[in-house]
Amino acid sequence: MDMEQENQNLQEEEVETETSAEANETVTDQRSREELLAEVARLSAEAEDNKTRYLRSQADFDNFRRRSRQEKDEFAAYANVKLIEELLPVLDTFEMALKSTGESDAQTVLTGVEMVYRQLMVALEKEGLAAIEAVGQPFDPNLHDGIMQVESADHPANTVVQELRKGYKVKDKVVRPSMVQVSQ
Repeated sequence: MDMEQENQNLQEEEVETETSAEANETVTDQRSREELLAEVARLSAEAEDNKTRYLRSQADFDNFRRRSRQEKDEFAAYANVKLIEELLPVLDTFEMALKSTGESDAQTVLTGVEMVYRQLMVALEKEGLAAIEAVGQPFDPNLHDGIMQVESADHPANTVVQELRKGYKVKDKVVRPSMVQVSQ
């Protein structure tokens, strides 16, 4: 009996589904041709508007990319201008020292060279350059380039004993590691 009841329920559901589908067709059929054409025209206009907005957005993005590339190229071309402006007084002092070498003694030339060195260091320090401290520090392969090991009774093992060439960093980036001798 339960099986019969289930079959009857399924048949009733099928009849209801067919009836609602026929009702939907009737509603669709009841829409006039003019209403359907108006709907198609509205959807076509909406699609055209979306296409136009898409093309404008694409053009804006292409312009943004082009401007960004131009700004990047310009920045790269003129990035060193500030540093060069800082170094021009150093160049002037060098020229004055070179002009005076024929008329002065060695001490005057040495004083001029020391002035040039100080001016150069001040200009580079303004740009973030800093010397890497090496002698007496533990050896760090990120900061030091160890070229030889020496025996040292004064320093613990793996300590920088002598700096052969000064190392520099700009902010936190190592520009050139210090060339050092390290104790064994």
